[in-house]
Parts: sequence; C-alpha cells; structure tokens
Amino acid sequence: MTLPAPVIYIVDDDNGMRTSLAWLLESVGVKSEGFANAAEFLRAFDPDVPACLVLDVRMPETSGFDVQAELNRRGATLPIIFVSGHGDIPMSVRALQNGAIDFVEKPYNSQQMLDRVQRAMKLATQRHAADQKRRDLRKRLESLTGREREVLRGVIDGKGSKRIASELDISVKTVDVHRASIKDKLGAASIATLVRDVMAVWDQDAQTHTS
Repeated sequence: MTLPAPVIYIVDDDNGMRTSLAWLLESVGVKSEGFANAAEFLRAFDPDVPACLVLDVRMPETSGFDVQAELNRRGATLPIIFVSGHGDIPMSVRALQNGAIDFVEKPYNSQQMLDRVQRAMKLATQRHAADQKRRDLRKRLESLTGREREVLRGVIDGKGSKRIASELDISVKTVDVHRASIKDKLGAASIATLVRDVMAVWDQDAQTHTS
C-alpha cells in the first residue's frame, strides 16, 4: 500500500507568511493547509494522515509551544518545524527538547525552507508508517484473551514455558498452545520480533499516559 504524500500544515497568525510559504510549497508541487490560530489547526488535525507542521512560536491565545504540548499529549508523530521572528537559543532548545526537528528564524531563506520541509516530509512518511504498524498491533493485542495476555507478559519478561506454566498453575502444553495462538493473532514472524514490537507499543502507551 502506497501512503499518500504528507500534507504540510502551516500554523501562523501572520497571513502574509502563511500565504507566501503556501505559494513556495505549491511551486514544487507540495500540498499545504494554512491556519491562522492553534484552535483551528487542532480541530482540523487528522492523525490518520501523514503530515508535518510548520509552526509559529508566538501567536495570540495559544502559543506554538502549547500546540506542541497538546500534540505530544495526543501521541501525535508528525515532525514539527518551528518558525519565529524573535528566536533565541533557549527557545530553540526548548522546541527541540520537546521533539521538534528544526527551528527556523524569520525571515527564512526559501531554498533552505524547502530543503527542511522535504526532509520533514520524508520523516513524516516513515513515522506515519511506523505509527500505523503500532496501531494495528495495538488492535491485535486487544483481541487476546485474558490468559493469553498473562502468557504474553511472561514471554515479554523472558520467562520460559515451564516457569510461566508454574506461575499460572497450568500445564506446559497449555502454555505452548497459548504461545502459538498469540503468535498467530499478532501476526509475528518470530517470538523475538513479537517481543520487540509489543514492547515498543507498551513503551509508547506508558509515555502517553504519563505525559
């Protein structure tokens, strides 16, 4: 399945900056959507579509950093390029520490901005594909029975079938049947792959719940 080309969201209260960047992107065949404020963007944002975001730091009501925090809270994976007419080092450090991929001062060089957006688009496609894979695995995890979840937890913890059987008070054969069922339901090629993929999903879920 071929993923659609990423959309570029432009969130900036400066109408001139939004329009000029949209024209610049259109000149190289890149689709963009512009928003004058954070609320409009957050209402329109669709996590099911690969995208990246060019985001102004200083906006009335809701700042770019507030938008970044909300997207992080939602577990969004889209790459963010911050832009600011009053950038400073602490500001750029804060943006990058919270997951932005770039921080650009206005007025920016057109070609450099295109290069940065192209890089963000590649990253958006990679992140979106990985995110879709995690979502699919999360749905598959929900299809496991309670006992299969207990056996899976033992497998993830590195326990062998004998120990899992002993702790759950079931036979080793039953554990092996559950392991085979888990592998089949999750579509895993091997136990090693299954462990790695499940741990990635659980780690992401834990981060989302604690943020």
